[in-house]
Amino acid sequence: MSRHSKHPRYTYTKGNIYYFSRSVPADLRCFYLKPRITQSLRTNSQSRATTASKVFASKLDDYWLGLRLKRLDVPAAHLLVVDPSTKLSSLPTIEEALETYFAVIGQGRQKLFFTTAQRYITYLVECLGNKPIDSYTSKDAAVLREWLIEKGLSNSSLQRVFSGIKAVINFVTLEQGLECQNAFAKVYLPSNTDAKKRHAVTPANMAKINKECVALDDDIRWLVGIIFDTGMRLSEAAGLMLSDLHLDAETPHIQLVPHPHRRLKTASSERKIPLIGLSLWAAKRLKQHSTGLYCFPRYTSSERCNSNSASAAINKWIKTVGGSSDVIHGLRHSFRDRLRAVEAPTDMIDQLGGWSLKSVGQGYGDGYDLELLVKYLANITI
Repeated sequence: MSRHSKHPRYTYTKGNIYYFSRSVPADLRCFYLKPRITQSLRTNSQSRATTASKVFASKLDDYWLGLRLKRLDVPAAHLLVVDPSTKLSSLPTIEEALETYFAVIGQGRQKLFFTTAQRYITYLVECLGNKPIDSYTSKDAAVLREWLIEKGLSNSSLQRVFSGIKAVINFVTLEQGLECQNAFAKVYLPSNTDAKKRHAVTPANMAKINKECVALDDDIRWLVGIIFDTGMRLSEAAGLMLSDLHLDAETPHIQLVPHPHRRLKTASSERKIPLIGLSLWAAKRLKQHSTGLYCFPRYTSSERCNSNSASAAINKWIKTVGGSSDVIHGLRHSFRDRLRAVEAPTDMIDQLGGWSLKSVGQGYGDGYDLELLVKYLANITI
C-alpha cells in the first residue's frame, strides 16, 4: 500500500466519511462510559480529516493532562494560606451556571433579561474570577460587596446585583440536585435608603399636562394621554397594539395582554381598563392616525419595546410642563390617589392598576365588570 493511501492518524473511514477513533488511557477510563472515543469528522477529504484529527487529538491530550493534574496532590500545599485539604470542585462554574440558567429560564424572555443577568455575573467574574459555584465563600461575597460599592453602585443597584447572582446559583443548585451552599445568600447589604421615592403629580400639574397634551397632539403626547386616566405602566402603554384598543365596544376599553415584544410584569397585569377622559381622547387619536400594528412604532417593533427611550423623552418634557420632580411614573401614583379620593374599593384599585393581589380572596371570581369600573373612573376625570 502506498504512503498516500494511509488514513490520517486516529482515523478510519465508513461510507467514505472519516471518523476519529482513539482509545482512552487506562488510568482515565473511570471518567468515561466506554474505553474508546469515536466521533464523525463529517468530511470525505483526507486533508481535512488530517487537520481535524490533529485538533481532536491535541484537545484530548490537554484535557487528559488536566484530569491527571486534578488527581495529584497540590504542589507546595504546605505554603498555601487556605486549607490544603480543600478538594478541587467538579461543580459548574458561575459562567456555566449562567448558561444553564439562560437555557431553561430564558425561553421567551426579552433581551433585557439576558443583558442584566449577564452584567451581574460579569461583575462577579471580574472581581472574584470564574470559579465553581461551591468555591465562593462568604468572605468572597463581602469582597464583592465592597468592590461594587467602590465602583459607585447605589444600595438599590447592590441589592439587584446580589439578587441576580443568588437567583442563578439557587436555580442551578435545584435544577441539577447539587449539594452546596450559596455563599451570596446571607451577605450583609446596606438598606435601600438611597432610593428616591416617586411622588404623585399634583392636581394642578396634572391639569397643565392634560392641556398641553391636547395642544401638542402628537404620538408622545398620545402615549402620556393613554397613561393619564388608565394608570398603566409606561412599558404596558408603549407596547400596545392597535388591536388592544376596543373603541367600538359598549364601554370603550383597553384589553391589556402580553405580546412577544412586551411581556407583562405580573399575572394580575393582564386586565381590561375602561377608557375615559384624556385616555379616551388619546386612544381615538391613535385609531385615527396609526396605520401599522403598533400604537407607538417609535418605541415598539416586532422584537422589542424600548420603554426606557420613551421614559427619557417623556420625563424631560413633563418636567418643563409640571414640576422638576414630576416623572411619567408619577401619573400612576396619582391614578391610585385619585381613586382613593372617590372611595373606590381597594381591590378595585388593584384590578384597574394591575397591582399584585394582597389576598387569596381577591383572586376569586372575575372581578369588577367594565360598567362598574366606569362609574368610579368617571369621578376622577380632570
